[in-house]
Amino acid sequence: MVVNNPNNWHWVDKNCIDWSREYFSERLANLSGIEDGKKVIIDSISSVEGDVEVIQRKGKVMSLFDLRLVFNILGTCDGEDSDFKGSITVPELAYDTTADEIQFDISIYNENSQAQAMRPFIKQALLPKIRDILGKFGHDLIVTQSCDIQISADKVNSELTKGNQARTTGQATTNNNKVVEKTTTLKTTPATATATASATALAGPSSTTPKYNTLTLHLEPVFNTTIDQLYLTLLDGNRIAAWSRSAPKIELFPPSEGSEFQIFGGSILGKLIKLVPNQRIVQTWRLDDWKAGHYSTLDIELIQGSSDSKMVVKWSGIPIGEEERVRNNFEEYYVKSIKLTFGFGVTF
Repeated sequence: MVVNNPNNWHWVDKNCIDWSREYFSERLANLSGIEDGKKVIIDSISSVEGDVEVIQRKGKVMSLFDLRLVFNILGTCDGEDSDFKGSITVPELAYDTTADEIQFDISIYNENSQAQAMRPFIKQALLPKIRDILGKFGHDLIVTQSCDIQISADKVNSELTKGNQARTTGQATTNNNKVVEKTTTLKTTPATATATASATALAGPSSTTPKYNTLTLHLEPVFNTTIDQLYLTLLDGNRIAAWSRSAPKIELFPPSEGSEFQIFGGSILGKLIKLVPNQRIVQTWRLDDWKAGHYSTLDIELIQGSSDSKMVVKWSGIPIGEEERVRNNFEEYYVKSIKLTFGFGVTF
């Protein structure tokens, strides 16, 4: 990043969401807790949603971020059939959050008694390690990114900005938990969530394809049915017609990978990319009023529980500003409608 800012006087800001994704992936992926035959590991970073910016004015560097994080976890506990999958969600990691204020929500997909007994172990063996890394994020963000938004101190003539720059550097170096510069003119909220600054265009590479800034959603609706019934309900034309209240365009069940579909009268269209019977559905997905050529990726994993089934949804490539619309429509016209139509749990 090239900075043309004499004496570091003017406002300069940098969007650091992509760097943040890499940061969490490098430090958290494969992080594990092991003890007495029990093991839990962060398998992947499922979702990073929110705003991350580094800003400088008059030599002062500020970090402003408000993030929601989701990590996929795998684990093994004692006994037969003891492997489990789940997720850990951090509802909010903000610029004014201290390490001990970070909250965690643990979700275990195959909810048998052995897997559920792993919750205390996860809290004891893994969460402190995650908390320690997340607590250092603000510090590392400032130290790593400030050089991109400031010219070096030896090129600064103003004693004011030079002094501010030195104090900021010293603060970032000594504070291992956070660097906070309170301001009344800048605030971040979940409604302004951003994610990747690159566009997702899954219809194929094209230099003329419009680009969106996009984000990823993570959802985990639960249904009172089996995964084979859910798989059928999501892909069989007759069932789709029932819960969508309109005739879809889709191959006869079971459809083939690479085949296209349209539902809700053509308001939603896409292509089936990967199909693992009764386990996983990956499809490109777009609303018909999105810019031509832009598709999100809807990745649905079906997890069988002891008395119900969970639909673990990782939805990437959603244009910024469309996240609430997409989430609400999915919850209303997919999840709730399927439950009401087939009796898979009328309470949403």
